[in-house]
Amino acid sequence: MPQGTPDQSTCRDAAPGTLQTYREVIALSGALLPLISFLGRLPTAIIQMGSVLMVTRTSGSLATGGMVACALALGQVAMGPFVGRLADRHGQRRVVLVFALLNAVAIGAFTASALLGAVTPLLVLLGALAGASVPGIGPLARARVVALARRRRADDRLADAVMSLESTMDEVSFVLGPAAVGLAAVVGHPAYAMLLAAFLVAVCGTGFALHPTARTLEPAHADQQGKGSREQPRARAAEERARARGARRRMPRQVYVVRVGLVLLGVLLGGCGAGITALTEELGRPDQAGLVYAAMGVMSAVVGLSMVALPDRIGLLLRWRVATATAALLSLPLVWTESLAGLYFVVTVFGAVFAPNLITGFGLTERAVPRERLAEGMTFASSAFVGGQAVTLAVAGRLAESYGPAAAFAVGSTAAALAFVVALATRPGQGGGADQDTDPGAAPDRAVLGVPSEQTA
Repeated sequence: MPQGTPDQSTCRDAAPGTLQTYREVIALSGALLPLISFLGRLPTAIIQMGSVLMVTRTSGSLATGGMVACALALGQVAMGPFVGRLADRHGQRRVVLVFALLNAVAIGAFTASALLGAVTPLLVLLGALAGASVPGIGPLARARVVALARRRRADDRLADAVMSLESTMDEVSFVLGPAAVGLAAVVGHPAYAMLLAAFLVAVCGTGFALHPTARTLEPAHADQQGKGSREQPRARAAEERARARGARRRMPRQVYVVRVGLVLLGVLLGGCGAGITALTEELGRPDQAGLVYAAMGVMSAVVGLSMVALPDRIGLLLRWRVATATAALLSLPLVWTESLAGLYFVVTVFGAVFAPNLITGFGLTERAVPRERLAEGMTFASSAFVGGQAVTLAVAGRLAESYGPAAAFAVGSTAAALAFVVALATRPGQGGGADQDTDPGAAPDRAVLGVPSEQTA
């Protein structure tokens, strides 16, 4: 070991402060990438609520607005894993560039059609296309920065910090996105926010695609083109064989277990969203719904940033169990909440559970998926959460109309309890984590959740 170089184990034992940890995370990619990726994921939050308000205003029907928004969400859920798979096979640069431009055009066409009074089936189709073309900048940013950390032999602490920062940016985007829509609706028209979303995804999506870190997950032969080296054909063949093995390797079973947990977390959030909307309307204060969401999101973001302070001895499986149990307990008071002040208090406290659940779910996914399918794993995890939320918003909304806000909150609380059962029934692993320090390209340790991986013959 060179003189003056600290021992790796010593570095890991010296738990740095939270701010220092986040400085290390930002140093992995530079300060520009987090900014671009944050602005690039804002359109996803804008178009979900923006589609409801815009179509409701132009058509005069809340049911039509909800139907179009559901089609948009389902389009995103259906195509999200495919976008991740393309990024794994062809690199993020080309895939994000194409989908960002497609998404900008799709949002623009959808907005223009709504303003021109297009028929409902056309709006549903264009809404689904706007959702299906989402470039998935959030989950792809997770995959990119985690890959940077692993290639620099970073330990699990830094990888977990990446998840915390990325989840916090998601939370903040889902606070600012609806806020932008609400402001546009007050100032002029929700379509203004939709046009802003089209602009942001075109500019920031392009910036995210062309950022130098996009080469982190590029196929090796893409970096070697034009060098004229005699080793190029051999390196290309080896890379193609490695990627072929990765494509044949099935996802380990624990990945599907985590996805079930994320679907249930989406159901929890969807039930809470429907209940909050219904209760504020019942109290004659529908304008307060957005502020209640914001209070929940701010609390979630604060707790998410503090997750890196947890000691390493508290493993991901234990965190998952504690987070789901806490979500189940803190969601129960919502069922009996009947006042606006009580709603603010209960929802703000309850907001503390979302970021730990999301961060842990993405962390477990990152430990389990094969390196060659990291982007696909992240986008699928994100789609599982969004899908559970989208479907539940529609179902719980109807329940709230028929039986009151408590019914919607009960749906979410039941989902949280089921998520805890799933986490509790999962047996702990023997390895205790991913063995990433020997080979950054190797598949991680499958013992994180104690379920053996499967491979095709």
